[in-house]
Amino acid sequence: MTATVLTGKELAAAIRAEAATRAAELTAAGHPPQLAVVTATADESSAWYVRSIARAAEKTGLVCEIHDLGPQAEPGAVRERLEQLSADKAVHGLMLQTPLPPGTTLEELASAIAFEKDVDGANPLSLGRLASGLPAFAPATAEAVVALLDHYKVPLSGRQAVVVGRSTVVGKPAAHLLLDRDATVTVCHSRTADLAAVTRTAEVLVAAVGRTHLITAEHVRPGAVVIDVGTNPTADGGLTGDVAPEVAELAGALTPVPGGVGPVTTALLLRHTVLAADRAG
Repeated sequence: MTATVLTGKELAAAIRAEAATRAAELTAAGHPPQLAVVTATADESSAWYVRSIARAAEKTGLVCEIHDLGPQAEPGAVRERLEQLSADKAVHGLMLQTPLPPGTTLEELASAIAFEKDVDGANPLSLGRLASGLPAFAPATAEAVVALLDHYKVPLSGRQAVVVGRSTVVGKPAAHLLLDRDATVTVCHSRTADLAAVTRTAEVLVAAVGRTHLITAEHVRPGAVVIDVGTNPTADGGLTGDVAPEVAELAGALTPVPGGVGPVTTALLLRHTVLAADRAG
């Protein structure tokens, strides 16, 4: 058996097309949706990702401004810029790109992002509202997991789902979103005893650790749907996931890296920005 490949290309295109239609309407009404991305790193993979967001935004009809503060930026300067952009009525979506300068964390700085503009769900307030069932933008990568499952009509209600990873940007919010869909959810992490024994119970397995090929055949229940969120750099400049290639011979369905969760994540950032602009009037 070879797993069905769950690519994100078709879904991402549909999300972008929907966002482009509404963005054109808002622009015609004098309210062009605008996304601001604040970055303070020399990391090339991060810079590539930010450029890809800007290109996608331009093609979708959004204004996208990159605020590159440089890798030597003080945390206070990053916070000040986020506060300025949060107060700017022309900006509808605001995100802070990682990695960050030494001496700070995403949670500390992202609290300066107004939650109405927090299109990547980085502000702890957004995660709290998400967990409480209140309106908030979910982190785009976590939402992409569930969006892909919906797109391929993977049933979630009553099914066993295991999320490997407990970060606030993917693991925890993905677990909340799966719970909201009535899945029975287990979250695993670095201190989980006998990880493979837990993950083999999963009908839906989400790998979101950031460790190359951590999930092998021994971790996967035959026929399971596996969502690989990992984007680990390779020596040749490419990307590989958290799931080993051998899993394709055991799983029922599997997202590729690249080309799976990633395109949907970027498309959802644009959708969130358009929604924020719509709500701002």
